[in-house]
Amino acid sequence: MSLPTSWHGDWSQLTAVVLGLGKSGFSALDTLVELGVEALAVGEAADERLVDLAEVIGSKFIVDDSPKVLDELGFTPDFAVVSPGFAPSHPLVRELESRKVQLISDIDLAYRLRDKTPRVAKWIVVTGTNGKTTTCELTAAMLAAEGHRAVACGNIGNPILDAIRDPEGFDFLVVELSSFQLHYLGEIHPLASAFLNLAEDHLDWHGDMQSYFEAKSKIYLGTEVAIVFNEQDPKTLEAAQQADVLEGCRAIAFSLFTPQKSAVGFVEDILVDRAFLANRAEEALEIATESELSQIGPVSDQLRANVAAATALARAAAVPPQSIRRAITSFKLSPHRNQLVAEIDGVLFVNDSKATNAHAANSSLSAYDSVVWIVGGLFKGVDPAELIKKHGTRLRAAVLIGSETEQLAKLFFELLPGTAISVISGDSVMRDAVLAAQTLAEPGDTVLLAPAAASMDQFRDYADRGERFVRAVGELGA
Repeated sequence: MSLPTSWHGDWSQLTAVVLGLGKSGFSALDTLVELGVEALAVGEAADERLVDLAEVIGSKFIVDDSPKVLDELGFTPDFAVVSPGFAPSHPLVRELESRKVQLISDIDLAYRLRDKTPRVAKWIVVTGTNGKTTTCELTAAMLAAEGHRAVACGNIGNPILDAIRDPEGFDFLVVELSSFQLHYLGEIHPLASAFLNLAEDHLDWHGDMQSYFEAKSKIYLGTEVAIVFNEQDPKTLEAAQQADVLEGCRAIAFSLFTPQKSAVGFVEDILVDRAFLANRAEEALEIATESELSQIGPVSDQLRANVAAATALARAAAVPPQSIRRAITSFKLSPHRNQLVAEIDGVLFVNDSKATNAHAANSSLSAYDSVVWIVGGLFKGVDPAELIKKHGTRLRAAVLIGSETEQLAKLFFELLPGTAISVISGDSVMRDAVLAAQTLAEPGDTVLLAPAAASMDQFRDYADRGERFVRAVGELGA
């Protein structure tokens, strides 16, 4: 059946099941109830507060994610809103498909409901293995500096359906999209879209690298004004070349180096735009200097790439250089992203808990000369061997945490036999890891939490992991 394509359509005769009751799942359930849809949520487990809230809004959560739960709903669902935790191989997802139930994501639902207020937002969408959140937040800040009402939402932790239901509405939604959301995504028409980079990640969910790439590549589908790709990442160019976009849409590169025509990049230490000006064959617009970028944080290749990508997106939305510069000089990184926590006895303690894969950890490790590395967690089917080999010369020592420490220890013994390692487990794992790292570090070293792995084996999420690191470092300082 065809679902309504407007907030003001007739949703009240429909039934739905929401798979998963995390932040986005609850937001979807709350929205459906507000629309008059008969809806329930199901899953293996959920936060008790969200379970209670589901009952408060007139719905409920069934603790079951097996196919038989569909027979307990009391209705046959017209559609299902699938949360990122449910891979396409999940038995419940397969059962829904076999019953011909339409599967959508919260992003699809939000796009259908984007006209709730007269102020209908334009969409800018961003994906990539790393850098998505910072790029989204930077882009939203650049739009806001020009006077637009803009919000970063989606996979960033701010559910998109909460933004859709904001009573004032927005001029722009800057939407972070994970590969999970993109896998289930139908057709949308963003103003601009960006594919930042591609590296091995989430292979346990997608099954193989090609499926992961195909999901990420859907970011460009239906884009109206500009698709933004990474000049240093050929897979993002490949996706751009294959993209099915609207007529007149342009392909814009971002680069760490001197930009070609129709690109944003760096001429020595100056960020410039050679894409959104009339005489781009011969001229470039100065956007900001690296000195101004340094007000955000240490100027790494990752930061430069994120700023260049955000600039390309903002320029696609007609934000002038002076507003972009103003946003850059006032922007602050979110916590857990290469965050300097303290310097104790000549040793820096840096929290990059957001480095949940090898690609992100590589960027983080590259920024420091001598590191005591706190590493480990759920590697999601990705082999960290290449990362360990690449940074062996800068590792003073490694502190191993997480459920795969046996595998990690074996890799260190094989690849870097002279490197001191400490294996930490137990209820106070982060406090003990920080203590071990302090013991191994010498003045001039950096104790770096960049786990290269997901956190859910030992922590609630990457933020919980980072907060525990910050607290443990604070106890050292005290």
